[in-house]
Amino acid sequence: MGIEIGGHVEKVNGKELSYSEFVERYLAKNKPVVLTGLMDGWRACSDWVSDNGQPNLHFFSTHFGKSRVQVADCGTREFTDQKRVEMSVSEFINHWLEDSVEEISNASTRECNGKFQLYLKDWHFVKEYPEYLAYTTPLIFCDDWLNLYLDNHRMHKDPDTYQEKNELSCSDYRFVYMGAKGTWTPLHADVFRSYSWSANVCGRKQWHFLAPSQCHLVFDRHMKSSVYNIFEDVSETKFPEFKKAIWLECTQEQNEIIFVPSGWFHQVHNLEDTISINHNWFNAYNLSWVWDLLLRDYNDAREYIEDIRDICDDFEGLCQRNLAANTGMNFYDFFIFIARFSFANLVQLDYLLGNNENPIRSTFPIARHLALNLISTQKIALKMRSVECLQAGNHGSLLDFRDTLDDPKFLELCMVLCRTYGLIHKHWECTYDKNASMDDLRDLDFIKKFDSLECTPEDLVRFIDYAVTRLGGIYGGENFLLSELD
Repeated sequence: MGIEIGGHVEKVNGKELSYSEFVERYLAKNKPVVLTGLMDGWRACSDWVSDNGQPNLHFFSTHFGKSRVQVADCGTREFTDQKRVEMSVSEFINHWLEDSVEEISNASTRECNGKFQLYLKDWHFVKEYPEYLAYTTPLIFCDDWLNLYLDNHRMHKDPDTYQEKNELSCSDYRFVYMGAKGTWTPLHADVFRSYSWSANVCGRKQWHFLAPSQCHLVFDRHMKSSVYNIFEDVSETKFPEFKKAIWLECTQEQNEIIFVPSGWFHQVHNLEDTISINHNWFNAYNLSWVWDLLLRDYNDAREYIEDIRDICDDFEGLCQRNLAANTGMNFYDFFIFIARFSFANLVQLDYLLGNNENPIRSTFPIARHLALNLISTQKIALKMRSVECLQAGNHGSLLDFRDTLDDPKFLELCMVLCRTYGLIHKHWECTYDKNASMDDLRDLDFIKKFDSLECTPEDLVRFIDYAVTRLGGIYGGENFLLSELD
């Protein structure tokens, strides 16, 4: 069964694209794009690539050979993904060199010709080698709440099961991928329904995308199981709508970066020996995708164990633990995440408005950016208000406002956020004094008013409303800020 190609992904010069243009044309519209010109000066593009344009495998063996990594066996399916094995980088490269994949004779079916193909995936290279600056995240991708947060906090920490290397406490979502010609990734949508960007340091990839509006076509009648490989003989009985899907196709060349929007299913094949750098991230523009996935996965987890509800001492707790195990976080984790980011944005807004003679007019782009962030988190909190386990008294103290301000990790999050928005909005210089700012913030009326022991979604909604009103009133921008929140 062939697939219908309905178009190709747009390709633009990233150097000629401002942050606001990228947001308007691609981020807000959730539209894929290939970007050129954004990898100039990357150390990875010289160290990791041989003179002939091939991956410099000897460099990896010499400098990073002892690292333990997850490697996918592209020829073996395990549940909904490829089978994973752990090995050292040196072992992986030895296998690559000894068993180089032969030319694929039938490109349309992507057959592996019986070869055992290994594809190194999800290597947390940045966390493992922080002193080796392989690349600089392009400016248009810097508003990355997920990785900024994980640099200072853990997404999930269960006190009963937590271990330092527990996969639930993922260190970050910045990865290196390495694979020989013919390696591939099955059809999927990205973790958390996040955005992702993927930069080809060397080699070429072929991508096939399916828009969110058509993603139901790759699922079975019960919306439980999806197609694994769009180029194999897909069962019309199991997937009766699959042939109606219309795909976008894209060939990504060396030194090009592809932006993958939220909820787009995609399948990727390496047309040559390839090394890529990949980030998953989310921010104000796709936060609703994350919540929708969590809610859907929660309902599935709850339904799966419904028959033991009567004999379970903490049925809701079990549902949340299973949700974290399956999805990477649960309702509590996500609420604490959006609450901390709301506080951090309010810190930036207070600092911004309080350190300019004409704050609204001179800092309009960043003030609007922060206000839009607060709109996004407040909308999610409004949706979370109806979740019983997040209501007052049902989960102890979810998050304390004032304790958060005293947390050194939160202060660091505020500093990083300040630097990030200073880069994005170039006209604004961040000269942030965290100690003075925090002292000032603790004395603000809206902090004193919400000096409560418990922060729930309802509290967060009211906190944002009250804080924005007070900040706007204090610094003369009330009408502007409230109009952004309307």
